[in-house]
Amino acid sequence: MNEIQIGGRKIGQAYAPLVIAEIGINHEGNFDKAIKMVDDAYSVGCECVKFQCHVVDDEMIPAARSVIPGNATESIWDIMARCSLAEEEECALKAHVESRGMIYLNTPFSRAAAERLEKMGVVAYKIGSGECNNYPLVQHIASYRKPVVLSTGMNDVDTISPAVAILRKEKIPFALMHCTSVYPTPYDKVRLGALSTLAKAFPEAVIGLSDHSMGIYTCLAAVALGASILEKHFTSDKAWPGPDTPISINPDELKELIYGSTAIHKALGNGKTILTEEQPTIDFAYACVVAIRDIKAGELFNADNIWVKRPGTGPIKADHYYTLFNKKAKVGIKKNTQIRWDWIDKE
Repeated sequence: MNEIQIGGRKIGQAYAPLVIAEIGINHEGNFDKAIKMVDDAYSVGCECVKFQCHVVDDEMIPAARSVIPGNATESIWDIMARCSLAEEEECALKAHVESRGMIYLNTPFSRAAAERLEKMGVVAYKIGSGECNNYPLVQHIASYRKPVVLSTGMNDVDTISPAVAILRKEKIPFALMHCTSVYPTPYDKVRLGALSTLAKAFPEAVIGLSDHSMGIYTCLAAVALGASILEKHFTSDKAWPGPDTPISINPDELKELIYGSTAIHKALGNGKTILTEEQPTIDFAYACVVAIRDIKAGELFNADNIWVKRPGTGPIKADHYYTLFNKKAKVGIKKNTQIRWDWIDKE
């Protein structure tokens, strides 16, 4: 099975899904709120938190001051300028996350942001959907030769392929995240079948879901379809302002996502065999061949003198019932007695 490793955490179908709480820029540039969100994610067992690194003047030109995202009322420039953290704050945030034993991830939105994160010593890179076809930036990040988690919203196989080619060429361990860049994503636009599409198109990739629909339902379903990474926007309190708060999950939902995804992963084992743990149930639930009246030695077994009844503790189970027909009883058998193989004449 495919796997990658981020900060010592192995990720792939052999392991419970990695749940990423994307704090992103929900802290709105407030360092203390960012710390609070980290601690709240930690308190419910989250292994990984992710932020966004914005160096605004390297990320955008001033014309972005007039571009307003569909889910906002202010320009993308103003949002990022207000919500970005200073480099020293990001360093302190990373140190706090790692002091908790958690994985710190961050998405660079520009070359300067990637350089900042590399200087900080991040263990891996998350590349957002908007940068999936930004091949110069993908190449720049790949040059650091660290694992990459690549989101693929607003892209199809044709535009994802060049980014994957860069990662393959540089021998970068990578995961691909199916994503729909609609906020919130209606359930009929989530398209979980794309997980299979990505797995077939890029067979060496670890596959995951970066989800913008409401709640945790689609993430739980994705586990059954092979997703090894689940990413959801996260906030400590849905009453707090934040660019992605309306589509974010809170600590209680995050806890349920972690528990539920782990439970579903444990339940995925394939094969249809009889488990040894099922024996106590077999003992009462199976039926065995029994005498339904007294049977004399030498008498032929037939539907008039044998039938199948519980419990399942007898030596001849119901599936052998018809094989006894027209065979002779070697001994006398009392009514309601389970038939034994050594009571059957083999001649």
